Amino acid sequence: MTSYLIRKLAYGFTVLWGVVTLVFVIFDLKPGDPALMLLGERATPEAVEAVERELGLDLGSPKRYLLYLNDLSPISVHTTVPDSHFFYDEEKYGGSSLTMGSTAIAFKAPYLRRSYRSKRMVYDIIREAIPGTFILAIASITFALVIGIIIGMISALRKDSLFDKGSLVIAVLGMSSPSFYMAIIISWLGGFLWYQHISLPYLPFVIALLAVLFILLSKKGDRSWSRVLKSSFIGFMMGWAVLLAVYLIDATFGSGLLALVNGQFMLPGTGLEQSGSLYEVDVFDGPYLAPQNLILPMITLGIRPLAIIIQLMRNALLEELGQDYIRTARAKGLSERAVVLKHAFRNALNPLVTAVSGWFASLLAGAVFVEFIFGWQGLGLRVYEALVQEDFPVVIGSVIVISSIFVIINILVDILYGVIDPRVRIGT
Repeated sequence: MTSYLIRKLAYGFTVLWGVVTLVFVIFDLKPGDPALMLLGERATPEAVEAVERELGLDLGSPKRYLLYLNDLSPISVHTTVPDSHFFYDEEKYGGSSLTMGSTAIAFKAPYLRRSYRSKRMVYDIIREAIPGTFILAIASITFALVIGIIIGMISALRKDSLFDKGSLVIAVLGMSSPSFYMAIIISWLGGFLWYQHISLPYLPFVIALLAVLFILLSKKGDRSWSRVLKSSFIGFMMGWAVLLAVYLIDATFGSGLLALVNGQFMLPGTGLEQSGSLYEVDVFDGPYLAPQNLILPMITLGIRPLAIIIQLMRNALLEELGQDYIRTARAKGLSERAVVLKHAFRNALNPLVTAVSGWFASLLAGAVFVEFIFGWQGLGLRVYEALVQEDFPVVIGSVIVISSIFVIINILVDILYGVIDPRVRIGT
């Protein structure tokens, strides 16, 4: 177990080192003078020189890279010489140090520099913004898990049914829809078009109801729920087809038929705003909690993992239900509910755990456009604003934090594997 953890930690450290190196190289090659961004275009040459020295911009790229790694390391090596770039400034770095001659070994939190625009510590900016993104990501993955597992299980237990085929269509649409596109659509539909009320035509629902009544009142034939749902869906689509045909005939010939079938009924709207954060500010009462603002971005961010979870749950459960131990459990007289929930379902969770862990970390990174479109105050919105303003310390610090979360989640999931499935054994 110990050697396994050491290997995983070494792997995580290697990934983080690669991310830091790649990000440093990208922004090191970016044209522009950070000193001018900090001081403004009217800065004096002396002030620019002082800021460049503080940021290490007067050093070559290799030395700047070593300085940045030293700042990020929890255990860093410094000097007690004040004129050196590696001088240990306790006010800037914090933590504690062990001095040996002219060398100081510092034990501190990673130093992420200061924002070019606000002059604030990047650590403080991320600390204030990341709870909003965490809440959004947790709500999205919970929504995807609950709905996805239920739909996936029903699809597997009713294989090749209308529900199963419909869930596959939903999964394909969800996987092929980018988050930024769906954010615009859902914001427009839920926060503008259907904000006050929803107007729906009578005809499709009337025909669907007639189809259901025909099945239920018929003395012969199948009256199962699958046939009732299938008939209602066919009637619903036929109603829309008839309504479309009447629209075309009335537009072409002016027959007046549209007035006979164009009755509508009103449903309550969503009442949700197009944009908003978890906390809103009232000019009189001050900040207040607005959890309803979480609904639209949660659905938007959860669509893609929902589609993946539906597919994974369906396929994994179907595979488990075909195993020999399931046939043995049925032969022993166990109820179908016990077979599915106590045996097949638990073993089908393995691929789901991996998907959820990866998607949760991806949601933290993928929330940038969703938070921007919905105005959700989180780390994604801060990253977007920093990219627009070329505030690179905020971008680099955010990337490092998200990468660290991703690595930690992967390590925890590998350990959790052995808890969920006894067949999985962690090497020692």
